[in-house]
Amino acid sequence: MNVLSLIIKREFVAKVRNKSFIVMTFLAPLLFVGMSFLIGYLSNMNKDSITEIAIHDESGLLKNNFKNTKHTHYIDLSAMPIDVAKDTASNNYEGLLLVPKVDSLQLLLDKVEYISEDSPSLEFISKVEKVVDSTLTSERLKALGFDAAKIDESQADSTLKLSKFSGGESLKGLNEIKVGIGGIFGYLIMMFIIIYGNMVMRSVIEEKTSRIIEIIISSVKPFQLMMGKIIGTSLAGILQFAIWAIVGTILFFVAQTFFGIQMGASSSVTPEMMEAAQSTEAISKIQLYFNEIWNLPLGTLVTCFIIYFIGGYFLYSSFYAAIGAAVDSETDSQQFMLPVIMPLMLGVYVGFFTVINDPHGMVATVFSIIPLTSPIVMLMRIPFGVPLWQLILSIVLLFGTFIFVVWFASKIYRVGILMYGKKPTWKELYKWLKY
Repeated sequence: MNVLSLIIKREFVAKVRNKSFIVMTFLAPLLFVGMSFLIGYLSNMNKDSITEIAIHDESGLLKNNFKNTKHTHYIDLSAMPIDVAKDTASNNYEGLLLVPKVDSLQLLLDKVEYISEDSPSLEFISKVEKVVDSTLTSERLKALGFDAAKIDESQADSTLKLSKFSGGESLKGLNEIKVGIGGIFGYLIMMFIIIYGNMVMRSVIEEKTSRIIEIIISSVKPFQLMMGKIIGTSLAGILQFAIWAIVGTILFFVAQTFFGIQMGASSSVTPEMMEAAQSTEAISKIQLYFNEIWNLPLGTLVTCFIIYFIGGYFLYSSFYAAIGAAVDSETDSQQFMLPVIMPLMLGVYVGFFTVINDPHGMVATVFSIIPLTSPIVMLMRIPFGVPLWQLILSIVLLFGTFIFVVWFASKIYRVGILMYGKKPTWKELYKWLKY
């Protein structure tokens, strides 16, 4: 045990004293906060831009139905000859909406044309099609003798009220919020595994290629060396994450204060928006959302995050250590990386595409128990409430699989750590397991 503690201390100190580790520890929060506010600043710049679209409507049916908005203005060029309108639009406007004169409304369904050098957004295309469909529908109703205005007035706009069997009001979008909260924790675990798992692998490769490993292995067992690297690197990673969280939070509030002072005069919040935000109904809704979030099992979520954080990292780091021992360079490791990363990616996709719709369904439940995906999927399910037996089973399987994988990886590690000059294959790895 004393040897293991020395290896852990050595790995931890080596990582923490590394210049790149120190630089990235303090530079990463600056880059992240700076990038966030740069994106916000650029987004605010685009909010005041106005896109001008020219319309040439020979039929006279559609041009009055395109209403100007805050960011889009429509210019009527119907009085010009079509060639002149095209030249004018190409030089002065974003594009030209061309509506030809037709003998039948039916022909106009696929005759409306938008001319522009740049491809329009799907939102713009959908808006134009909606205006065309609405206008032609009204004209058809008039032709059939119906009053289109009365039909529009008779259309209902319902709002589904959500409530609980236990009483009280439920809220729209609550499932998305729950998955988002769990997804943030799951994504942090995935990023930690990838970043620091690769660090373990590079450390093994570096010592192997420099032949230092031959001296180290004469004094310690391969299993102790592998576990020391995994635990030492994880402690360095936890320290770096803690510094990122503290420094990032401080920088965020400082930058937000400064940014708010500088941008306060150019705020895009309108008086109408402020009035709506201050209304009793809006405040009540916001309070309900905060109450729902506060009532989530946040203590269980944070506790399980730490547990799955440790178990998931140790599990995957064992794979990374075995890969590092089996190859001579990072280039050679690529053939073995896909099977390691695929379960993590699968966990993310399963979480976002199944948990949000059916958090207690078979797919979500199974993948939240399978050790390779449980650190991500289970954290997404916890906000919805998970039976205690499933939680215990998932954690037991995770750490049980970790113990098995450590034993499995150590068999590859102890052979591969002294192998040089040959690219291993899956068949070779199988042979090493039998030694």
